[in-house]
Amino acid sequence: MNVINIESISKIYGEKIIFKDASFGIHEGDKIGIVGINGTGKSTLLKMTAGQEEPDAGQIIRQNHLQIAYLPQTPEFPPDATIRSYMKECEAQWRMESYLTRLGIREYDTQIACLSGGQKRKVALAKVLASDFEVLLLDEPTNHLDTQMISWLEDYLRSFRGVLLMVTHDRYFLDQVTNRILEISQGNLYGYETNYSGFLERKTEREEREMASERKRQSILRMELEWAKRGCRARSTKQRARLERLEALKEGRAPVSEQELELDFVETRMGKKTIELHGLCKCFGEKTIVRDLNYIFLKNQKVGIIGPNGCGKSTLLRMLAGMEAPDSGTVELGETIRIGYFAQEEPPMDARQRVIDYVKDIGEYITTKEGKISASQMLERFLFTPDMQYAPIGKLSGGEKQRLYLLGVIFQNINVLLLDEASNNLDIPTLTILEDYLNSFIGIVVAVSHDRYFLDNVADRILAFEEGRIRQYEGGYTDYLQACKRNTEQDSGFRKGTPDRQNGERISEKAGKNDWKQNRKQKLKFSYKEEREFAEIDEKIADIETEIKRLEEEILKNATNSAKLSELVEEKTKQEEKLEEKMERWVYLNDLAERIAAQ
Repeated sequence: MNVINIESISKIYGEKIIFKDASFGIHEGDKIGIVGINGTGKSTLLKMTAGQEEPDAGQIIRQNHLQIAYLPQTPEFPPDATIRSYMKECEAQWRMESYLTRLGIREYDTQIACLSGGQKRKVALAKVLASDFEVLLLDEPTNHLDTQMISWLEDYLRSFRGVLLMVTHDRYFLDQVTNRILEISQGNLYGYETNYSGFLERKTEREEREMASERKRQSILRMELEWAKRGCRARSTKQRARLERLEALKEGRAPVSEQELELDFVETRMGKKTIELHGLCKCFGEKTIVRDLNYIFLKNQKVGIIGPNGCGKSTLLRMLAGMEAPDSGTVELGETIRIGYFAQEEPPMDARQRVIDYVKDIGEYITTKEGKISASQMLERFLFTPDMQYAPIGKLSGGEKQRLYLLGVIFQNINVLLLDEASNNLDIPTLTILEDYLNSFIGIVVAVSHDRYFLDNVADRILAFEEGRIRQYEGGYTDYLQACKRNTEQDSGFRKGTPDRQNGERISEKAGKNDWKQNRKQKLKFSYKEEREFAEIDEKIADIETEIKRLEEEILKNATNSAKLSELVEEKTKQEEKLEEKMERWVYLNDLAERIAAQ
């Protein structure tokens, strides 16, 4: 039975068409995840469904007396309100208090204006969940929640018997909670009776069907055009019908493929010394964030930092970026290190400044593997059309501003990228391309994230804040969970120490203090990323060697062309450095494979 009908809606902002004659039905028991690139209208659709905004054309019909609860992306609060006074506005105050406790908020006399953005969202989420509703509309509910809270919210929504319609970029969350996916693309709505994993398959099938129909249309059109060229005369009814069909075919439109973000930069060369942490300590009042942390980031390492909210993840990232000083200890950077820092919330942007001028302030050109490209060309690769480039920043959606901010960070030819909750406001297509880019990024990536899917795709090591200490785990987030599970199966004596490389190695103690080592030997194994890398590394080394050989031949051919010769020699040097790094990695992986085989 339909609960809400979206019938032939259209919506335009300025010159941008958000929806055009789009329809969709929401039924009892539906748990729908809305996906699409930023700026396509996901939040707008939620607002219209909640009745807070109206379509320009068409209508949204709701069942009589339907109770709807809505969590916007940026909640609004009464001025000077405290958490306690805000709770009194809720009919089931006791229930809101219970949810606040679940979400880690207990100081009810705090003024809401003094809370962080994440804490404000938790207060708003608790109030929404405490209300009476049959339909729940959530815009980015997992933003600023740690993994434990996300797991609790997953369980809550799975057991919820009403209708759920939500926007989220958390792909594991979509898989766990939803039974339908609603895709917004090119102003249209596409429904899929499946979760996110199934959606990926069905979307590919839909696009292939559309392309097959277009190929068929083009073939018939070519045939009909040939017929028309032979000089037919529209005398008979049959000939007139055929000409009318030809005109209809001409009017047909090819399916419009969504543009994909392109990331292609030449990273700045990194010397032997990277980032070294020596005896790092940081406290806030009586709370110790980091104690005696010693760690050296390896070349091309991709590190995920996890832990509960407030444990100090962002503080550690800011210390790496040089934006916050440790209480004691040092952060040493190699001379060639160039850091790009993507903060959890983008810095203030001048709403009147044009998008293209924002990028030009950073640089007119950037070097990619294809050569130098202009700021305008780079913006196009980041899905900013020429019209959008000359529009003021104030006209961009929240997600589009985040995409522009990301461009500004990596536009600076960096070799170390620090990401603080990058997946909070980036859409799924952008995240997918970013993940591919990070996996090929020749440099160090350190990412604070609660996005389990993102960590599995990017991280080859996890640094976890656990009970006042930081421990390291090899692999991505799933590898970390498996290691934690193994830890709980050990006896209490083992848990008092810290397990080995695979099960979690404590790195917060001073160098040389090895009280965490155990006599019992744990089985070595490849992480998922190491296994994939081991399978591909021989081929990649061969490709680099082939490229070096080609460059050597080009050098011989251009011995008298000094400008071209200099360029070829520089490229050959880069490839040789790349080969050296791959060979070092090959030695490590083969050694690990032999040790695993010998167990």
